[in-house]
Amino acid sequence: MKELSLNILDVAENSVKAKASLIKITLTEKDNLFTIEIKDDGCGMSKEVLEGVTNPFYTTRTTRKVGLGLPLLKMAAEQTGGTMTIDSVSAIDNPENHGTVVNAVFYTDHIDFTPLGDVVATVTTLIQGHPEFDFIFNHIKPEGKISLDTRELKSVLEGVPLNSYDVIKWIKDYLNEQYENPINE
Repeated sequence: MKELSLNILDVAENSVKAKASLIKITLTEKDNLFTIEIKDDGCGMSKEVLEGVTNPFYTTRTTRKVGLGLPLLKMAAEQTGGTMTIDSVSAIDNPENHGTVVNAVFYTDHIDFTPLGDVVATVTTLIQGHPEFDFIFNHIKPEGKISLDTRELKSVLEGVPLNSYDVIKWIKDYLNEQYENPINE
């Protein structure tokens, strides 16, 4: 993939398919490191699935015989000298505390570092396509933080769908404004 934001979209879509109710996307920039963490409370993966999930010829999909999302993210991280890890607990193994965490670390000063791309479009696409799910987005940069929590929006909007045009436009403008002036904590 040409932009990391597309990898984020792909992994978050996996969380949606895993029936997560909350999907947390955290991007952290510090020194020459860029970290992507996507954490969900979905059904998780068995140990067998977890072992094969970064193999491009392993997929749980029935529409095609390859699954490239996680293998491509892993390759993008490793090309910079970074790493990707996946931790997952299956709902079968632990009905109370299950889900998956994907963590990818990139070295930004490496020539093969893939640009982030349009992460605002990624977040708004996820919310527009899946308004019934809750998303927490945080991008922690040296100059400040960009954040959005759909649970807060839902409590204020009192039944107005998150995927309505005006709400999606507001979310996009709100995130873009934060990227122009990150919140210092």
